[in-house]
Amino acid sequence: MDAIEEVKATCEKIGRAFEEFKTENNKLIAKGVKDALAETKLANLSQAIDDLTGTKEGLEKRIKAEAELREELERKVNLLKIAGAGDEKEAKSLLDWNKQVKSVARARGLADPQDLTVEDYRLYKQAQGIYLRKGLDALTPEERKAMIVGSDVDGGHFVTPDLGGRIVARVYELSPIRAIASVQPIGSDALEGIEDLGEADAGWVGEVGTRSDTTTPQIGKYRIEAHEMYAQPKASQKLLDDSSVDIEAWLGGKVADKFARVEGTAFITGNGVGKPRGFASYTTAATADATRAWGTIEHVKTGANGAFHTTQADPLFDLLGAFKQHFLNGANWVTRRTVIAAIRKFKTTTTLEYIWQPGLQAGQPDRLLGYPIVMAEDMPAIATGSLSMAFGNFKEGYQIVDRLGVRVLRDPFTDKPYVKFYTIRRTGGQVVNFEAIKFIQFSA
Repeated sequence: MDAIEEVKATCEKIGRAFEEFKTENNKLIAKGVKDALAETKLANLSQAIDDLTGTKEGLEKRIKAEAELREELERKVNLLKIAGAGDEKEAKSLLDWNKQVKSVARARGLADPQDLTVEDYRLYKQAQGIYLRKGLDALTPEERKAMIVGSDVDGGHFVTPDLGGRIVARVYELSPIRAIASVQPIGSDALEGIEDLGEADAGWVGEVGTRSDTTTPQIGKYRIEAHEMYAQPKASQKLLDDSSVDIEAWLGGKVADKFARVEGTAFITGNGVGKPRGFASYTTAATADATRAWGTIEHVKTGANGAFHTTQADPLFDLLGAFKQHFLNGANWVTRRTVIAAIRKFKTTTTLEYIWQPGLQAGQPDRLLGYPIVMAEDMPAIATGSLSMAFGNFKEGYQIVDRLGVRVLRDPFTDKPYVKFYTIRRTGGQVVNFEAIKFIQFSA
């Protein structure tokens, strides 16, 4: 069964599990009394839905990544065919060869060379054949020049490709806030923008009435710095040479996973000191946009400390009602799975419909009151006064900046016999529109 069929099968399982969940929950509501056995069964069904949802999300990410890789490869292969590279196998070999040549240049501190041509590749293949049959001494000076990148003596042909692009892809895939926030690459150490918060004054006047000066709106400025995140794993040269697995790729994957988790936490709860400032780190208040000071985010209380009130979904509807219509288009919920597990039982008071609905089609997220849910386990756990649920238009409200992407410095010199892989990423983030994001606060 391929990944697409697996997604379809998983969606069907989610649908069946949710129907069973609703049936059991309705039975429990009808009883009107505590039933430990029924509660346990309900919790198990809820966990099963969570597990299936996570499986569906993982499969969809894999399908997307494979499709993007296939499209990029097909595009390059087609370009090479047009250039006269011959068959598809030869075209792919040329792509791989160019990648290895650039990797060798970077390892030696040289500038990236231009892509090698089809003719360069054919000369190399011809020289390689002579080298394999007769050895290095049988090569002419021209053939040695063509062979130098692929020579075992020189070591270039066996250099592992650069890890930078791979790490970038993993970071974008694993950080949930990146998918919903505004992300902008920058060419300096910070991004500055204008805050246009005021409005002009106006009034009515008669034909010959006195015209006095009216209020002129003022503007402000925000600044988002790109902070540095780093990792420096190391491995012995012997391990890199002799291992049956790609050690550099394995380390790259571990660093990528850690970068994603560190970054994701900072975008939510970071304090802004040497790191991004997370949207859950700002002061909040139970006041409307018109009267709340800029720099403070609005919250709506659940009506109970550390829990939802008996009114259940009412605070969620109140939160939606606090938004200007402009921000509702493209809005998302951001919360933990444990919060969704509690909300999954909630119904509307009039139509008695469940307010949480699973995404039963490939590419469709679960929804709460019709809006997509982003699962972020870095959101605060439910406690008295916690801000465990956020909702809003994060592309309008939260700005992420990236400087230069991921860079990897391969250092085999300073700690022999180890090779260090010094990896850095510079990124920053903060709230730029304090009306676009709001919270549910778990307090009375």
